[in-house]
Amino acid sequence: MRTVKVRTSTEYDILIDKGLLSQVGKEVAKRVTPCKAAIITDNKVDTLFSATVAHSLIEAGFSICKFVFPQGEGSKHIGTLGDILEFLAEEEMTRQDIIIALGGGVVGDMAGFAAAVYQRGINFVQIPTTFLAAVDSSVGGKTAIDLKAGKNMAGAFYQPKLVLCDTNAMLTLPKETFADGIAETLKYGIIGNEKLFEKVESLEFIQDLEEIIEICVSMKRDIVMRDEFDNGERQLLNLGHTLGHSIEKLSQFSISHGHAVSIGLCLIANAAEEKGIAEKGISERIRKALVKNGLPTKTEYSIQDIAQGTLMDKKRRGGTISFVFPEKIGECRIQKVPVGEIEQLVAEAMKSR
Repeated sequence: MRTVKVRTSTEYDILIDKGLLSQVGKEVAKRVTPCKAAIITDNKVDTLFSATVAHSLIEAGFSICKFVFPQGEGSKHIGTLGDILEFLAEEEMTRQDIIIALGGGVVGDMAGFAAAVYQRGINFVQIPTTFLAAVDSSVGGKTAIDLKAGKNMAGAFYQPKLVLCDTNAMLTLPKETFADGIAETLKYGIIGNEKLFEKVESLEFIQDLEEIIEICVSMKRDIVMRDEFDNGERQLLNLGHTLGHSIEKLSQFSISHGHAVSIGLCLIANAAEEKGIAEKGISERIRKALVKNGLPTKTEYSIQDIAQGTLMDKKRRGGTISFVFPEKIGECRIQKVPVGEIEQLVAEAMKSR
C-alpha cells in the first residue's frame, strides 16, 4: 500500500492500493472510534460499491445509513445539499459520527460541503471511485456546489479525515470517464513534472496506476501545504480550468469536467504561445498528448460566450482574473489578466495552430 501524508490545518493519510474498498472499515476504525457512518453516494456508484463498503464498515463495528442522489453534475446544487443535511439530521447524526463520501468528484464535493456545515463540522472520509477524483478533487479540502451563475461558486475549505483510493474501482470505469482523470494527470505534468507528462503522453501508465496517483496527490499535497486556502501558488492547479469551466457550464454540463479541462489546457497553451509566454511547439505537444488519450481539444462555442463565462470565475479579483500559462512542460506561471482583455485572450486561444 502507498501512503501519502498530508499536513495542513489537519493531518490525514491518502492510502492507494488495489482492493481498498473491502478494507474501509478497518482503516477508518484506526482513526475514528466506531460510530454511525453515513454513506453518501450517487445511484451509479451505489449499485457497484456501496454493499462492499457497508459490509466492511459493519464488520469494523460501525452502524450505517445511506443517502443516494442522481449521478452527475446536475445534482451538484443547493437542493441536493439541503436534502443531504435534512437526511443527516433525521438520522440523528452527531459530531462524533462520520460521513463517507463514496464516488467521483460530484459526490466528494457534495458530501464534503455537507460535512463542513452540518453541526458546524463533522468528520468525513473521501473514497474516490473515479481516476479524476483520485488524482485531484478528493485531496486538498476544496468542497463546493454550483450556482446558476457558475461552477463551484459556494463551498468551503474542509479537509477529510482520510482518503482511500482503490485502483480496482477505477479500472471498471468507461473509457470516456477514465479519460477525465488523464486530463488532470497531464495538467500535473505540465505544471511541474515533465517525466509524468512523458509517461502519460506515451500511454505507458495504466499498469502503474498506483504510482501515477501517488505522484499527482504528492504534488497537490506539497502545493496545498504551502497554500491551503488558494491565495497564491495553489492557483497553479487551475491550469486549463478557467476556460474549461466556462465551456463546461455553456454545455449545461453535457461536457464532463475532465473533457472541458482538456479543451481548456489546449486553449491556454495556444494563448501562451501566441503571447510569447510559452516556448514554441508546446501547444502542439499538449494537443497531441490529449488526442492520443482520447480527449477533445476544440470547442464550437463562440469567443464571446467563453469570455463571458470566465467573468464569474472564483479567481477574479476586482478588475482582473488570474490565469495559469504554461511556459514549457513542467513549468507554468500565474498572471493577472484585466477583465477588458479576456475576449482578446480567448481569441488568441481559439486561433488554429
